[in-house]
Amino acid sequence: MTQRIALPASLAAIAAIAYFLAMNAGLPFAAHVALKGACVTILAIAAAAQARETNGWLLAGVMALGALGDILLEFNLMTGAAAFALGHVIAIWLYLRNRRAGPMPISQRGAALALLLCAPFLYLIAGPIADAGIVFYSFLLCAMAAAAWTSRFSRYRTGIGAVLFVISDAFIFARLGGRMDADQASLFIWPLYATGQILIFAGVRQRLGTEGR
Repeated sequence: MTQRIALPASLAAIAAIAYFLAMNAGLPFAAHVALKGACVTILAIAAAAQARETNGWLLAGVMALGALGDILLEFNLMTGAAAFALGHVIAIWLYLRNRRAGPMPISQRGAALALLLCAPFLYLIAGPIADAGIVFYSFLLCAMAAAAWTSRFSRYRTGIGAVLFVISDAFIFARLGGRMDADQASLFIWPLYATGQILIFAGVRQRLGTEGR
């Protein structure tokens, strides 16, 4: 991993760990929100600074909307979810315009289909809170992960990062639907999400960087 990727990824990881350790420490609200938004904001700034063409700017948009979503969730669940949903739309655009060349093995097609079919599972996890908005968001989230898996970006970074994003949101739905204790769910949600975003950034930027883009 080049310094242009390693430095922002490391800074984002430090910010993510700091937030995880301090999220229940009773910080002033403004400090809590700023620390929460720092991880993906660092990635968004790095992506924008390194963008040279459409793919780079799409990645910057995905990261920026993720950072915005992190912050808005502290004020209103729906507005935060809307920011993430728009980010998923842009991510799908990014991945579909960067489809993996050549025939795809059946196993990988099956993996992508399985990710897409996780949407009904997320709906079921949400339980009593499940509504049309949950259905729509779940479809976008799982379509994003499936598109990431079939893109030319590293499956071990971008692909796995997108899967971790899905798993993180599954814990959120389980918490909101009363299927899991809130404190227990919180132990998984942020680490999975932050790791996922860092891996997505690293995988896309690494591939674009090798092409001088």
